[in-house]
Amino acid sequence: MPDPAIRVEELRSLIREHSHRYYVLDEPVISDAEFDVLLKELKVLETENPELITPDSPTQRVGAPIGNQFSAVTHLRPMFSLDNAESQEDLIAWEQRMERVLEAAPNGYVCELKIDGLAVVLTYRDGVLVTGATRGDGAVGEDITANLRTIDSIPLRLLGDEVPEVLEVRGEVYMPYAAFDSLNERQTEEGKPLFANARNAAAGSVRMKDVAVTASRGLDIWVYQMGLIEGGPDFATHTETLEYLKGLGLRVNPASESVETIGDVMAYVGRAESERHDIPYQTDGVVIKANSLSEQDSLGFTAKAPRWAIAYKFPPEEQTTLLKDIMINIGRTGAATPFAVLEPVFVGGATVGMATLHNEEQVGVKDVRIGDQVIVRRAGDVIPEVVGPVVALRTGKEKPWSMPKRCPFCSHDIVRPEGEAVARCTGGFECPSRVREWLFHFAGRGGMDIEHLGYKTIDKLLAEKLITDPADIFTFNPNELLDYEGWGEISVGKLASAIDTAKDRPVARLLTALGVRHVGGTVARMLVNHFGGLPALMAADEEEISAVDGIGPTIAAEVVSWSADPANQALVAKLGDAGVRLEEEAPEGVDSDLLSGATFVISGTVEGFTREEAQIAIEQRGGKATSSVSGRTTALVVGESPGASKTRKAEELGVPIINGQRFRNVLDEGLSALV
Repeated sequence: MPDPAIRVEELRSLIREHSHRYYVLDEPVISDAEFDVLLKELKVLETENPELITPDSPTQRVGAPIGNQFSAVTHLRPMFSLDNAESQEDLIAWEQRMERVLEAAPNGYVCELKIDGLAVVLTYRDGVLVTGATRGDGAVGEDITANLRTIDSIPLRLLGDEVPEVLEVRGEVYMPYAAFDSLNERQTEEGKPLFANARNAAAGSVRMKDVAVTASRGLDIWVYQMGLIEGGPDFATHTETLEYLKGLGLRVNPASESVETIGDVMAYVGRAESERHDIPYQTDGVVIKANSLSEQDSLGFTAKAPRWAIAYKFPPEEQTTLLKDIMINIGRTGAATPFAVLEPVFVGGATVGMATLHNEEQVGVKDVRIGDQVIVRRAGDVIPEVVGPVVALRTGKEKPWSMPKRCPFCSHDIVRPEGEAVARCTGGFECPSRVREWLFHFAGRGGMDIEHLGYKTIDKLLAEKLITDPADIFTFNPNELLDYEGWGEISVGKLASAIDTAKDRPVARLLTALGVRHVGGTVARMLVNHFGGLPALMAADEEEISAVDGIGPTIAAEVVSWSADPANQALVAKLGDAGVRLEEEAPEGVDSDLLSGATFVISGTVEGFTREEAQIAIEQRGGKATSSVSGRTTALVVGESPGASKTRKAEELGVPIINGQRFRNVLDEGLSALV
């Protein structure tokens, strides 16, 4: 067994190195999860061998040293770190530790989303912002006041006539996903390296020498804790302090919730983890605090953390692993998409062995090479992607990659049209990979939504030459599958029923499924609403299509070009002959301007409608259906099992929330039914 003293010193050296890279250089080479593993191992060894604990051990430090770019600021109260929990057992053990001190379970808890950003301290004197600082080492941070003043959600003066003489609050500056995506789009356009994640982008943005750059980054803040107050009211609970801060104009997260028991805490954690991908910013856990301030005082602090608070960490969604090879796939449009073959790694709740690299240009911008150690990200059901290489770990043996000249599936040339980022196979539908992906897209949820027709079944149908194009799906005899292993009467019957049901899908779904370039679900509904179906649309010219509100010349040109192709004309005719609906019947008595200018968001299953039918009903009346709630949303329509984050956002913004019956009233009577 290794000598604990030797291993402790090894761990301390590693942790110091990575802390310096993370906090001072802003150049981490391992993920947060890997860092936590190192620190946890050191804590265990020191607990088992207390004689090895030294004052300079990373376990005895609250935070990390500040850099030298900004002047130092001493916090009015130390800013402690939090102990971590990774299981329900950890939460129960935490409560039991508090019970031993309080001689009873805490009198309620507050659960807050743990925002993955940069911790800051804001100090107000007589209601005016005087200092903004980073957390630093917990006692001393960096003065970034000028940068923080550029963030619109940080008030320069508190609201109200009765403000405290001194107020110090803690918050988390973060970058919403929309701002992060926009930033990386600009980086790509300017040929600059992409940011690995929103957290790193936010941290770097608030520490820019040029505050104009900070102002351009779309940063935001959630305030979560009162550090110090002088000349203000007294409070009994943490919940009361949050309400007070909110009343002063500080941005407090509406997802925070007061609960009674540790069981309620676990339920909140479960909801937060399942809904984390529905919110527009990055979270990596839940912070739980004893609600009573007197109980917090009784519990006090350890050398580095409050005993009355703990951070429950979600499973990591980024990991580092070996990029073993780069290969390509040919998609339904002929696009040649590179993907990484990885040393399998557990990330985001699943073992990942492959990840997308998007396109040839992105491989070059990210400078990803075969043999690199790379950061892999997986969020919810999103396809895993390679964020970028860990350049500091390169050995010199890594190999640059370039797009192959010929398609590995059909041997036709791969070319990249001038001015485009995507290279394409020139083999058309002679390429078996393109046909496979085309059929999967056609049958998928975004297309005709044919259950039981996934990759495995499509591969079997292609291999046995039972289908060659989407129209064949509706004409082949599913009973032919009874001859093959794994197919019985029940499974064949389910597939046959799903195919028959798909024949009567809305025409906009069919148009989306056919894969016309630039024509997604929203554009397809707009075109079908205007022309009534595929025959009229395919007969229209560019001028007629461009005249449709919201349709530009690029889309019009693509639709006309697609419609003029004899192969596509034959395919649509074949679909019609197979009984697939090609035209929509205009609903009788519908005022096409009834909801003009109104925007709705659908959440959950509304009785009497599929989500698509509800969207179509809105659009037929001149309204718009979008996916996210904003200040421009006219109403949120909620059905069964609505998304909690959308409901909270609507409540926060004062957006009307209506049920299925009121929605039907709106469709019949117009916006007056909202009053």
